[in-house]
Amino acid sequence: MDKETLLIHAARQTATAAHAVSVPLVRTSTTVFDSFDAYKKAQDGLVFDGPRYGRSGTSTTFELQRAMAQLADTETCIATSSGLAAITAVLAAHAGPARHILVSAGVYGPTRVFCDKELIPSGTEVEYFTPDADVSALLRETTSLVFVETPASLTMEMVDVPAVCAAAHARGVPVACDSTWGTPIFFDAHALGIDISVHAATKFINGHSDLLLGLITGTLDALAGVRAHCDRNGTHAAPDTCWLTLRGLRTLAVRMERHQSSALAVARWLRSRPAVQQVLYPALDTDPGHELWRSQFSGAAGPFTIELAPCSEDAFTRFIDRLTLFRLGTSWGGFESLVMPAVPHHLRALAMPADAPRLVRLHIGLESPRDLCDDLAPALSAMQHHPDTTLRD
Repeated sequence: MDKETLLIHAARQTATAAHAVSVPLVRTSTTVFDSFDAYKKAQDGLVFDGPRYGRSGTSTTFELQRAMAQLADTETCIATSSGLAAITAVLAAHAGPARHILVSAGVYGPTRVFCDKELIPSGTEVEYFTPDADVSALLRETTSLVFVETPASLTMEMVDVPAVCAAAHARGVPVACDSTWGTPIFFDAHALGIDISVHAATKFINGHSDLLLGLITGTLDALAGVRAHCDRNGTHAAPDTCWLTLRGLRTLAVRMERHQSSALAVARWLRSRPAVQQVLYPALDTDPGHELWRSQFSGAAGPFTIELAPCSEDAFTRFIDRLTLFRLGTSWGGFESLVMPAVPHHLRALAMPADAPRLVRLHIGLESPRDLCDDLAPALSAMQHHPDTTLRD
């Protein structure tokens, strides 16, 4: 069935048993079993689609995991306490002394922080590569994982996912991808060759800006080590969070369509603004990653980055503070529009040259795109007419 229909009807086993439309919220610390044989199978780790102890989830958790696995067209899913917990679980499960992990340079900032502050000091070699790098030349005998994010969360650079997967799989190396931006609605990660797909369900999948949750999808074999890591470290999600995410999941397809149409409208409008030097959004035909986006995605999400003209801190502050519908916040994927400076974590301690353009990430929410443009217009004008702003010719 189409994904729009699947979102409504997937994973409602416990709802049917309760004669309800919605899945019941089950809170418990202790799981009980009907037989000793069922207990033994659960404790041996042979059962992946049902509870065995509260820490690894209740029936509510497994309903969400089944829905997400079905949506991603794969075998299984693991729900974790946050998107970052999902990312670190995948990385940590493949890390260790004398192991080498390749990571695309534009990944989510905290992903790089975890690699630099946790993995490298404990003996894992982490190597960052640019989107145009030949991954096959970077792979080593000790490479245990290739981890990518597409598009990059701030610079919006695209990764050639099929090429990366082909190179890695030729050497028997699994590929993991932070697929949060596209979601399974717009990005069929596993069909492109991704072994492990990670989602910060905090964002679009929940869509209501009221929880933290991570989801990891893949085959049973691909996620075996990650599941073991989550069991050892207690990183599974709480049932209340899973129940709220199931609520949000049902409307994912219609929300993604609205985010896309509004983001395209605002992005196209921004291209004509004098204070905007470039709009970094792969869905635009002027974006350098447009052809890769067309070949790998069926749609575009709400966040994108704009490159503002070089300006002083005072001029930039005027732009940010003049906005009213766009609130200043570091997340995205919810119903509300957000703005934030788009400076990667590993560059924030560096002094910015006076003639450097200002990068700003916008998340286009569910408001009217006309109202969002009307909100941006005076803010851009205030910055444009500041004496410390240098406009392009």
